[in-house]
Amino acid sequence: MLYLIYQYFHINLFQYITVRAGISFFIGFILTLYLMPKFIAWAKAKKANQPIYKHAPQGHQLKGSTPTMGGTVFLTSTLIASLFAIRFDSFYAIGGILSLLLFWAIGFKDDLSKITNNKNEAGLTSRSKMLYLIIASVIVGGYLLWGGFDTRLFVPFYKYPVTDMGYFALIFWTFVMVATSNAVNLTDGLDGLATVPSIFSIMSLSVFVYVMGHAILSSYLLVPNYKGIGEVAIISTALIGSLIGFLWYNCHPAEVFMGDSGSLALGGFISYLAIITKNEFLLIAVGFVFVMETVSVILQVGSYKTRKKRVFKMAPIHHHFEIKGWAENKIIVRFWIIALISNLLALITLKIR
Repeated sequence: MLYLIYQYFHINLFQYITVRAGISFFIGFILTLYLMPKFIAWAKAKKANQPIYKHAPQGHQLKGSTPTMGGTVFLTSTLIASLFAIRFDSFYAIGGILSLLLFWAIGFKDDLSKITNNKNEAGLTSRSKMLYLIIASVIVGGYLLWGGFDTRLFVPFYKYPVTDMGYFALIFWTFVMVATSNAVNLTDGLDGLATVPSIFSIMSLSVFVYVMGHAILSSYLLVPNYKGIGEVAIISTALIGSLIGFLWYNCHPAEVFMGDSGSLALGGFISYLAIITKNEFLLIAVGFVFVMETVSVILQVGSYKTRKKRVFKMAPIHHHFEIKGWAENKIIVRFWIIALISNLLALITLKIR
């Protein structure tokens, strides 16, 4: 919409990505602040509450009356803001919206099943969820391949590609998207725990998006230049604004949870940003909190199956600290600090190569 205003009415201000990104941020933020209380009131009336996992720490049982599926609201705000501000001829921006919608749909189906049956275990089975995530990832990866996106593989601190993956890129991208969406989903266990690290991750990767879409900056910083990729930064800022609006209600004690409809969509979009910016390996640092949570589950399950012993008191690791007696707010803020530091370190790689 804004770019069309520039084209037809020659208002030059709206041709700039930075201006449209700023506008999309505030639209997403204000819309979420406006819509979320209405959603919370509706969800409470319909008893669309978050079913609590029966083995979760005792304090979580008190959260059983908290509405869930807040991710649907902040994603709606993100899509409205994005469609208002992006160029509709942007191949990369359309891919970003596609990733948000596909992964949201899986999470929505999972949330709806849990709410309908009023049981955490009544959601999608692990096998069916994994199948849906793979299908969604293949669709997004196939879209990139069909559009002729670069299949070369890059690693941090090195300015040249290490190999061209060709069609094997689809398998690699699928793995990245499935792993990241699951990682964010696992992290979403405390009030605001997944929200702020997601904001940091999107911000960091959006810096790469903007740089790689800028001919001069990409040349100076020795990163690939992809025409039109900068439009994705507009979706990112819309999502960041929406997430900050969501955090207003999701901070401890949370009035609403994002649910799988939010966490899976965030993971899908973060991995999409990593793929199009050639930062699949840097995603380990960008999403370090998500990696930490996932590794804790893998270690716990692996240790119990092989040795019948647990590494942690409970996994994911944020539950371990809960059982050790850490206050929920302390765990959340400390994990936010870790996320901030890891993302600052990741941004340093933009210059060191």
